[in-house]
Parts: sequence; structure tokens; C-alpha cells
Amino acid sequence: MKNTIITRLAAALILIAPLAACGSGSEPAEEHGDEHGSEAEPQKGKHGGRIVKDGNFSAEVTIFEDGQEPQFRVYPMLDGKAVDPKTVKLTMTLKRLGGEVNSFAFVPEKDYLAGQGVVEEPHSFDVELTAVTGGKQHIARWSSPEGRTKITAAAAKAGGVEIATVGPATIGEARELFGTIQLATSARSEIRGQFPGRIVAVTKAVGDTVKKGQLLARIESSESLQTYPVYSTVSGVVAERNGNPGDVTFDRALYVITDPAQTTVVFNIFPKDLGAIQPGTKIIIETMDGQPIADTRLGGYLPEGNAAAGTALMRAAIPNRSGRLRPGMALRGKVIINAVQVPLAVRTEALQRFRDFTVVFASYGEEYEVRMLQLGRKSPEWTEVLSGIKPGTPYAAKGAFLIRADVEKSGASHDH
Repeated sequence: MKNTIITRLAAALILIAPLAACGSGSEPAEEHGDEHGSEAEPQKGKHGGRIVKDGNFSAEVTIFEDGQEPQFRVYPMLDGKAVDPKTVKLTMTLKRLGGEVNSFAFVPEKDYLAGQGVVEEPHSFDVELTAVTGGKQHIARWSSPEGRTKITAAAAKAGGVEIATVGPATIGEARELFGTIQLATSARSEIRGQFPGRIVAVTKAVGDTVKKGQLLARIESSESLQTYPVYSTVSGVVAERNGNPGDVTFDRALYVITDPAQTTVVFNIFPKDLGAIQPGTKIIIETMDGQPIADTRLGGYLPEGNAAAGTALMRAAIPNRSGRLRPGMALRGKVIINAVQVPLAVRTEALQRFRDFTVVFASYGEEYEVRMLQLGRKSPEWTEVLSGIKPGTPYAAKGAFLIRADVEKSGASHDH
């Protein structure tokens, strides 16, 4: 199934075609690839960098990062021969996906011009290089995509890609609790006759639904011999009927009526969690197969415990308006302990490996691109981000592995 989805997704993917630019005069020419739009392999220089040209000016552009932060190094040439970098005034502008623009000035060092600033990851951008030498301006433009791909909205939806936004989150240790449904203590009402006497008639049986004010029985008073009605004081379901016509009532409840909408879950708390799980802790309640039921908070510890299991007990009230929860049903809960609020986090399932980095894929319409992250605290749901992506950035929270697979197929590599 997974292979089928990837195949279908890959068929819908459109690789962003990089443009290599060079030329002469005020309007630099651009290099084009084949008729299908793929880029020709860029010419490499002796330092392993890309050769760009405009007229008789050319330069080898590298990103140097051995033992230091990434830095542009540009080796200038005229007519294919190296020139003194002191005779060249150079600037470079990078336009990144999402609209960010980085500008770099250069100063001469040894036989190259050194960019003043760090080239942040990813090294994926459209570049414009402007060089002035001998009183003449030269401009070269090219595209250098890395870790980037394009996926149509329909293909992304079919592949299960879901987008979230980078922002604050609560991170802590997850604990799983198990409990059973019980009726709330307020869900049980006992209906009695006002005076002792003989039951003349009853109108409801166990399991019947009743409304508040509905007639339940008629009783002949033993004192006055007058027959009086007994009405329900609540709405609910008849759980017990403790009398039949001809029986004599005293102080026992004639009917017990329960409200199935008032339910609670009683959870077992193991000794190792007693210090960490406190009243008021938020809990996410699910069915045993993972279907969500409710988000609520734990009440206090109950006076009695579960002696057989060696656990303490805590109660969490949950509504049962649909009536699907039944007393005795097993449920599970998830709580976060030692929780801290962090200013920047992503979904843990969004994290992927790319080269030597842990990344997420930033989303800009139908385009996706890696963001290399420095990470902090981690939980099964959230991971703290220390650097590498800006607040408010949309990213692929689900389906990210499909995007990674397509990026790897595209061959958008770390080209220096």
C-alpha cells in the first residue's frame, strides 16, 4: 500500500527546474537545459565550485565550510584567467523560497573574495551575482535548489500530507492510564412514596426511559386510605423497580432512576506516578482502539483504592450525551507530566532525516523545502525547535516521509 501511494504521488510531482544564468551586457544571458526543462550540469572549477559567466568575466562560486560556518568564496577570472580579487567589487543576493532575501558584500582575501556573513542552511536559493571590474559591470544569475520539490494539492491530499504551523507547544513526559466507565454519583436518584401504603399501580419497568414529572405509580396510603400519585423527580432510565401492585411500601426506594449522560472514568494510578499525576492534570480520553472520547481534567484521589491491582484511583468526569458509553466499559487516558511550555515546536512525526540533518519540510503552496533544525526537548507528540525555522512557518506535519522520498528522487543535492 505504501509503495502504491509513493508511486502515485511521484507520478504527480513536478520537480522545480533550476535555471542557470550567465550572459553579457546589461541583460545577462541564461543557460537552458534540454527541451523538457531540466538544467544542464553546471561547469565546475578547480575548487569544486560552480562556474558562472558574463561576457569575458567569469567566477568560480563555492561555499566553504570546513571547520567553520558556511561562507561564500568567489574566485574571479577574466578571459578564463585568475585576476587579483582586489580589482573586483562583488555583491551577491539570495532569494529564498518563502520570500526571504539575503545580501552579501565581499572582501578580498588571498586569491578569492570572501562573503561577509554565514550562508544559512538550506543552501537553496535563486542567486544574483554583481561584479564590477575595470569599470564594467557584470551580472550572473542562477538557481541552486536543495531539498526542494513540487507536489500538486491533489497529490498531496491523496498522499495524506497535512500542513501545520510552527509555534508554541507544551512538552512533557507521556503517561498512559487505564480505567473503566462508572455512573457519576449525581446520576442516581431514588424515588419513594410520600406515605407508607399499598401499591395500587406501577407504570414503568426496568430499562424504561422516563421524563421528569412523569407518573410512576399510585399508592393507597395506610393512614388515610386515599390513593396518591408518585411522579418522577428526574429524567433518566429506570435502573431498579422495587415493588409491584399489591406490595406494601415503607421507606425503601420504589424506583431507582439513573442519568446515563452523567458518566465518569475511574483510572488506576500506579505508585510510580503518584507524585507526578495531580488533581487537575489534563487527560485525553480514548477508546481502547484509539478513538477520541474527550479532553478533560482529573479530579482528586478517591478515598478507596484498587487493592487487587495495588493502585490508587482518580476520577475524570466526561459527558455521555450520545449514550454510547456504558458502565464497565474500559477506556484509556493520556496525560503529560513535568510539562513545560516552549516557544517553538513541531510535530514529532513530521521530523525526517536529510543528509546529516533532522528536518521538516516547509510548505509554500505546492512547493516544499527542507528546514534543518536544531532540536531540544522531545515528546511523542511535540519536539522543541531551538533554531532552523521561523515562527509561523507552515510545514508538513503528516505525510512528510512521502515528500522526503520525492526530494531524494529529484537529486536536489548539496551543490557547492
